[in-house]
Amino acid sequence: MEKLSEFTDEQMQQVDKLIEASGTNPSGLIPLLEKTQGILGYLPPSIQQYISEKTKISANRIYGVVTFYSYFTTKPRARHRVQLCLGTACYVKGSDALVEKIEKDFNITFGNSTEDGRFTFEKARCVGACGLAPVMLVDGKVYGKMTVESLDKILNEYE
Repeated sequence: MEKLSEFTDEQMQQVDKLIEASGTNPSGLIPLLEKTQGILGYLPPSIQQYISEKTKISANRIYGVVTFYSYFTTKPRARHRVQLCLGTACYVKGSDALVEKIEKDFNITFGNSTEDGRFTFEKARCVGACGLAPVMLVDGKVYGKMTVESLDKILNEYE
């Protein structure tokens, strides 16, 4: 397979070492994908195909895992990952207003990143903090009892 131009030689050497250590056993696929995403930042179709060819694990199986688990992403993420919980408790307590504010203020929709590379905006279905609803996570840090007013203050901390 030809060199994947979106990644450096050093990154691909690290991925090759992971693949070599993982072998062709499908039971090691998720850890392999986690570590690969840690190196590359995301798992585009080109790297999924590369892993498939090297491990002999079907590209369909790899794609299925990548698209099933919300941890994995096929697009590069911005510097900060913003997740809004849209579970029942959060929704009832007003997470929809937070979604509208973020979409309007940052000109962004779920699953996308701001043009300046500052935020990637994602949905969360439940983070297990219903007593703090509505909940937002930024880079894994939980913010509870969110309001439209508190949103700007918190997001401004992440330049």
